[in-house]
Amino acid sequence: MDNEFSGYDKCVKKAKQNIDRFVFHAPFNELCPAAIDPMIVEVAKKRYAQAYNLMHSYDISKMIVHSGFVPMIYFEEWFVDKAVAFWQEFLVDKPKKLNIYLENVLESSPDMLIEIVAAINDERVKLCLDIGHAALIGPDLSLIQWAERMLPYLGHVHLHNNHGKRDTHNALDDGIIDIAPIIRYISGAAPEVTFTLEIVDAQTSIEWLNANVFI
Repeated sequence: MDNEFSGYDKCVKKAKQNIDRFVFHAPFNELCPAAIDPMIVEVAKKRYAQAYNLMHSYDISKMIVHSGFVPMIYFEEWFVDKAVAFWQEFLVDKPKKLNIYLENVLESSPDMLIEIVAAINDERVKLCLDIGHAALIGPDLSLIQWAERMLPYLGHVHLHNNHGKRDTHNALDDGIIDIAPIIRYISGAAPEVTFTLEIVDAQTSIEWLNANVFI
């Protein structure tokens, strides 16, 4: 949103001409809405405000955000209270059609994110299950268990695969994650939930989805 914006802006506007559904991913590097340092919280407020304004200019109403949680840095109880206050303040002047999806990244389970969304208590805020992150960071729970716990607040899913060591965002058939059962479970339990292929080159994954009769 700063350097080289005009070039990326042109790419987005060109892509939008041939697409009818959009999800906007907000910035996340070095951003933490529940940061310990109040100046960092102010940076997060500025960046999310910029993200919302840009999303609105593209006529997009769905925005993915990261929690900013880092294990062994933040206490979960304190983090929850700070995150809830941040997002409640953020939503005060926002329209009803907005949807914010809080995505799991470094959380070892979905429980803290569920607690945050439940405490925000706003139908505009839901959860985004990133199955690649969950498989890497939360090995004590199966992906089905992640989805089951998130289900009351689940609104969106990120699909990609990896080989269990790095968050490589591979094609759906390139990794150790058995993706078909999780798609079937979520599609059956919550048919209103939407999905994004969070992959650089999606062609083989689209072919995989077609071969498995998901599209």
